[in-house]
Amino acid sequence: MSEIIEAARMLSPETIPVSVSILPAAWLKYGADLQRLIDGYPQFFHGMKVDPDHVEEHLSPSYRKGVYIDEWGCEWHNEHAGNEAIVVGHPVRSEEDVFTLKIPDCRDGRLPHGFMYLRLLDLAGFENVMMWFAEEGEVIQTLIDKVLEYNLYQVAAVLPRMGEMISFGDDLGMQKGLAIGAERWRKYMKPCFRKLYGLVKAYRPSELIYMHTDGCIWEIMPDLVECGVDVINPQFRANGLDNLVRVCRKEQIITINLDLDRQFFPHATRSELFDHIGSCVEALWLKEGGLGLAAELNYDVPLENMAAILDALEKYRFYKGKS
Repeated sequence: MSEIIEAARMLSPETIPVSVSILPAAWLKYGADLQRLIDGYPQFFHGMKVDPDHVEEHLSPSYRKGVYIDEWGCEWHNEHAGNEAIVVGHPVRSEEDVFTLKIPDCRDGRLPHGFMYLRLLDLAGFENVMMWFAEEGEVIQTLIDKVLEYNLYQVAAVLPRMGEMISFGDDLGMQKGLAIGAERWRKYMKPCFRKLYGLVKAYRPSELIYMHTDGCIWEIMPDLVECGVDVINPQFRANGLDNLVRVCRKEQIITINLDLDRQFFPHATRSELFDHIGSCVEALWLKEGGLGLAAELNYDVPLENMAAILDALEKYRFYKGKS
């Protein structure tokens, strides 16, 4: 965490910050073999120990096989323990349901992944929400306002417990762009993030805001910075390296914790993985900072590929520019 904070503050960290996350499904598949692998990389895992026989006991509700109902009444279904569930039961089925929807009472500071934009889709389903965005009427604004009101309560509750950096996650993009388009996003969603992140900055101006967001979001990365985001965690594949270089290096400097190509990890060769990570670093590195590398490992990535990724991260985190 300290290194990504140094990178965000452009304090010239000694190495490029690296974060490696392993999904529970990978532990369920590989068990002790995965533990032996990560034991060889204490620089990334800091002595992490996982009991492979008890992984399922510690899963969060949406990662367990079966059905989970959240505080809004969304029905999450999961057929594969260790991966995130998906919402198949939407409590908001009609325009009338939008106006009668009750905001949950809990004020515990919990801000799960998908807390703002994706929450709209979870509540009413993709087709309904897209139709209401297209109509640009009272229905979509009312739904947004209710979700925003709830999130403002939750952000306010977490403010006293913040460290030096607070993290948020909401997937704003599709594979090739924003489902509602950049202009509608700026009209309807940008004010929400500005209010939420403004609450953080008003409470503590020096607080760093980290935002994970999947999908093709390069068009609105400067907008997220305007909303108060200090570090963006964008996907390599959905955004494209050329777009990230242009938006985050040439047009302005935006600190990114780059989500390396998860879809490439399962089938790439060792040399291809080194080339992938090396090309990202060479294109985005700044001596002052502004770059982190994030790798998510799941059950579909062979152990030998995991080792190659970790070896490549170890090599390139010491990158100091071309000689």
